[in-house]
Amino acid sequence: MSTAWGKAGRFTAKALGIKLQDKDPYDEVTRGESVISNHTTSSFVEEPPHTAEFLRELVPSGKQLGDYAISLFPFTSWIGHYNLQWLAGDLVAGITIGAIVIPQGMAYAQLANLEPQFGLYSSFMGVLIYWFFATSKDITIGPVAVLSSLTGGVVANVMEDLPDIPPHFIASALSILAGAVVLFIGLIRCGWIVDIISLTALSAFMTGSALNIAVGQFPTLMGIKGFSTRDPAYLVFIHTLQGLPRTKLDAAMGLTALFMLYGIRSLCNFVARRWPQHQRVAFFLSTLRTVFVILLYTMISWLANKDLPRGTSKFKILFDVPRGFKNAAVPVLNKELASKLASSLPATVIVLLIEHIAIAKSFGRINNYTIDPSQEMVAIGVTNMLGPFLGGYAATGSFSRTAVKSKAGVRTPFAGVITAVVVLLAIYALPAVFYYVPNASLAAVIIHAVGDLITPPNTIYQFWLVSPLENGIYCTVCLSFAVLLFRILKAQGRFLGRVKVHSVLGDHVIGDDPRKPVDEGYGTFVRGSSPDAPYRNIFLPITHADGSNPEIELDNPYPGIFIYRFSEGFNYPNASHTLEYMVRYIYKNTRRTTLSHFDRPGDRPWNDPGPSRRKLKAAAREGIDSNEIGVNMHLPTLKAIILDFSSVNNIDITSVQQLIDVRNQLDRYASPDVVDWHVACISNRWTKRALVSAGFGYPSANLPDGQIRRWKSIFSVAEIGGEQSAAATAEQEVNEKEYGPTLSARGRVAQQQQQRGGNSMDIESGSASDDTEAVGTLKATASGSKRISAGADAAARSRFGSTGNGGRTVAVHGINRPLFHVDLTSALQSAIANVEARAEFPATTSSIKGVEPVATQTPTPMSQSQENFKGGSTSESAGTGSRPLRSSLPPYELLDPRKEDSSSSPKP
Repeated sequence: MSTAWGKAGRFTAKALGIKLQDKDPYDEVTRGESVISNHTTSSFVEEPPHTAEFLRELVPSGKQLGDYAISLFPFTSWIGHYNLQWLAGDLVAGITIGAIVIPQGMAYAQLANLEPQFGLYSSFMGVLIYWFFATSKDITIGPVAVLSSLTGGVVANVMEDLPDIPPHFIASALSILAGAVVLFIGLIRCGWIVDIISLTALSAFMTGSALNIAVGQFPTLMGIKGFSTRDPAYLVFIHTLQGLPRTKLDAAMGLTALFMLYGIRSLCNFVARRWPQHQRVAFFLSTLRTVFVILLYTMISWLANKDLPRGTSKFKILFDVPRGFKNAAVPVLNKELASKLASSLPATVIVLLIEHIAIAKSFGRINNYTIDPSQEMVAIGVTNMLGPFLGGYAATGSFSRTAVKSKAGVRTPFAGVITAVVVLLAIYALPAVFYYVPNASLAAVIIHAVGDLITPPNTIYQFWLVSPLENGIYCTVCLSFAVLLFRILKAQGRFLGRVKVHSVLGDHVIGDDPRKPVDEGYGTFVRGSSPDAPYRNIFLPITHADGSNPEIELDNPYPGIFIYRFSEGFNYPNASHTLEYMVRYIYKNTRRTTLSHFDRPGDRPWNDPGPSRRKLKAAAREGIDSNEIGVNMHLPTLKAIILDFSSVNNIDITSVQQLIDVRNQLDRYASPDVVDWHVACISNRWTKRALVSAGFGYPSANLPDGQIRRWKSIFSVAEIGGEQSAAATAEQEVNEKEYGPTLSARGRVAQQQQQRGGNSMDIESGSASDDTEAVGTLKATASGSKRISAGADAAARSRFGSTGNGGRTVAVHGINRPLFHVDLTSALQSAIANVEARAEFPATTSSIKGVEPVATQTPTPMSQSQENFKGGSTSESAGTGSRPLRSSLPPYELLDPRKEDSSSSPKP
């Protein structure tokens, strides 16, 4: 059958003019005729990938289908563990949000060109439905200012063409269409699409919308009429200034309410700073300021208007608000109405998505849990499709209410049900009170709420520090770019492992034969520098996803140290996806430095309900701590992360902010230790600038003072002339004539250092290197005298960059950025050196209070990882050809090689 398909394929290719490859170009290798067959047990030939393999990966398995069905209802993972302690936290948060959302919902309904009750309907359905599908405990779905303003514009535009359709029919139809689109995106699990929107674009959109809304509410705040508040913001502002002589009594109800809102918030913030013990009380008072102001001005309005005929007032108020769900019905959505809404649908969907997902991710990082963007889209879609059946309009996550809910101590998404009960009581019990609510006071509530959406100047300045030239959203223009965009969005970096390799030429290993020079035509190895000179360390993906031979076993770089290579750059489209994969992998292969401890089941977070009761009982019988259940105690703790930026050309604000968030998240994970972040292979100065502005490139300021002073800074250095320069070649010939060809390269270099008056310092370990030993042994053999310390008489003259009699040694990269490295080898050396130094630090710290510990160490057996790096090195490595380095740069201080040499070297 395969032969028939092959013939058919060749015939089709011939008919189409396709030239097929006649034979495998590597066929001679498969026949065992490789020149390296004498040195390997078998030859590995990489097979090209096939389309069938790609298609098979797209077909889900039965287990994947089952997991998908379960993932649609996340509440099933925690509802069985619900307890009274969780309920107490949810009650406080739910009642607090219910009190806030009632006045805000009625105010935002006016932005949507709807009557106040429709805001209450949307608030009720949003909080009631969301908890079934939620992956965030903090988010509160309901009417928001930006989406309400957008809905109001759509309603006004459609009513010009279809004046017979009531406004709430248009708003409900828009909600259903937008909800259907969002629900579809969530069901096919394409939540990553929101990563297209950059942080700067989102900030600019929210700031512009907030200013537009605030300017549009000032006429209502002042009681000015006679022009449309839907005009451009600058026209509304001009018309408002022109209408100031027409200001009415509404201004007294609006301006004083606005000043009171800001005054209460400022007072509560001052109390919280001045008296920290009353911080929680101040928080709740600040949170309920909106409720207090609305109730106060409602009472004032009642006193001013109670004696007037019904339907009249001294200033504009809400008047009659229907009791109950008077507009509950099947929404009207026909072809004519849908066609009018089609042009507004993309903008509505974008606002629904970006605001909700951005808020959910932000609070997930703050409260140490991860949201599923696709599942959040399912929640938004279902809410907006079912809400119109009770009269609701489009709703999404609210930033202000989410922040309040988080600080109020919410424990699970079930708090939304509590809020729904509060809103339901308001719908049926408070319409008589709503009659006297002043419109100007509601306008003050809106202006106060959207003020927090405006990006402050300090944030803009930080954006400028990271990326002065960033230009916002990049648009797709053709199908090719769409494919490229998909590849970038779904980019997933790779974790690397280390392996020793050597190069083979013909039938011998390059550098293994001392009779043949290795520098003529190759320039890669320094023969005789160490027993491992023919070998070098390379780093390959641990999954062999690059096509390398899977039979090669990759060594773990070091317990608790991870090397992560970005695959498709590192910018805002893929920053979230690639960093989430990195964090998941690290969590899977490490354990917390300090295990979480929960005395009671109610102390556990909702997204980590813990082991089942059966497992707890089994652990109790075996005498196992309940907090160690499910934790592999053999896993290492997180020590350091090395980022390979070889594929990263530039970074932007969003990616840097994501990296900062992940750094903070992993610091909490490794607490009380601090995770070291090393970055290798940076090829762009602007990238370095952005990383430095975010706190990368130098040791963490959170380290204790003693550890800061003992930070081992490893730099890659090289001679200006280079090892292949004419002067270096001549010097090597002289040394060979004097000491013989068998002298190791490291011994020759150390002897050259001795003759120049310099102490050979092993920059990798921050102490005297083995080259010193080589020189001492050499002198003992050649002259018959006693062993001599190579750097004892020259330590005072050794300075970094001194010329001496040979070439000048300089650092490849700036010494003020010790955590930026020229390659992965130097980054791993630095990471290992500082991890081991940190482990030795408690033993070397002085126990006398007020006495600075001396920076000395006793010799310890070299670890396997350090031993592997003692082999040959190029002109970029900090071994052969290096000069002693001493520098003092805040906030760290390099070790003095002379002190370590005198204190740790064995006496003759």
